[in-house]
Amino acid sequence: MRAPHPDPVQPTAPTRHFTMRLSATPRGARLARHLAAEQLHTWGWPYDTEGNHIVTLLVSELATNAAVHGRVRGRDFRLRLTLHPEDATLRIELTDARPAHRPPAPGTLPPPSPDDASGRGLLLVETLSTHWGTTCGDPYTKTVWCEVALE
Repeated sequence: MRAPHPDPVQPTAPTRHFTMRLSATPRGARLARHLAAEQLHTWGWPYDTEGNHIVTLLVSELATNAAVHGRVRGRDFRLRLTLHPEDATLRIELTDARPAHRPPAPGTLPPPSPDDASGRGLLLVETLSTHWGTTCGDPYTKTVWCEVALE
């Protein structure tokens, strides 16, 4: 009698990555938003899907923060997208050159004053992402990241 044949292992799609360095300017932040939308479209989330809209908004907020609060003259910021296809989770990372300027920790964001014209970006990140935070991998940079469930 033969031993039962184990179920075949289903291959998983590989993790996908996209990385780009951009100028720490409003133009660089705008380009980050467009590149993220295009990359998601290429990976199977067309421009008109909710997932693409959410990612585009989150990249826009984080890239704007990198250009405004993380800017050091002559230094760029880095956009990195990592798609984990097994659970359709996208990790968005924006790395800038000002590790000392860290945002408040998740769950501790103060509400903006109704009179303030800005200050709501990280509240959007906290609301629309499943997780977010800040890491400092070296003494010269910080990365603000978030994760989004696309499906």
